[in-house]
Amino acid sequence: MASLSRFGVSIEDELLEKFDHRIKEKGYSNRSEAIRDLIRDDLVASEWRDNDEDVVGTLTIVYDHHTRDLGNTLTHLQHSFAGHIQAVLHVHLDHHNCLEVLVVKGKGAEVQIFADKLVGTRGIKHGKLSMTTTGSIIPSGIEEHGHKHDH
Repeated sequence: MASLSRFGVSIEDELLEKFDHRIKEKGYSNRSEAIRDLIRDDLVASEWRDNDEDVVGTLTIVYDHHTRDLGNTLTHLQHSFAGHIQAVLHVHLDHHNCLEVLVVKGKGAEVQIFADKLVGTRGIKHGKLSMTTTGSIIPSGIEEHGHKHDH
C-alpha cells in the first residue's frame, strides 16, 4: 500500500455541510475518499489537456442514419482517426436513430479535435466525449472507495 499523508483543510461550515451531503449521496464512507477522487479527477482532466499525454475515452454520438451522406462522412472521419479507435459499438435506437460509442486512445488534443469534428458533423443530434486516464498518473496501490485495485 502507498504511504499516506495527512493534512488539514479550512472550509466554511455551509460548504462543508453541502460537501458532506453530496458525498453521502454518492456513497462515500468518509471525506478522505471523496477528496482523493476529486484530486484524481483534476489530475485526469489536466492529463488529457496536455498534448504530450495519452488518454483513453469514449465518444458517444446519436444521429439520424437517414441524413444524406452521413454514413459515408462518419466512415471517412473514423478511418482518418483509425489508429486511435480501439472499438466501436453501434446500436439501432429506432427506425431513424442510431447510437455509436467509440472507444478512443491517443494524445489528448488529438482526441479532442477528432471528437469536435465528429460531433460537429451535420446529422449528429448529440455527442459527448468522456476522457479518462490511461492510469499512468495515478499511483498504483492507492485505495479507491476503500478497495485496493490490483492489475
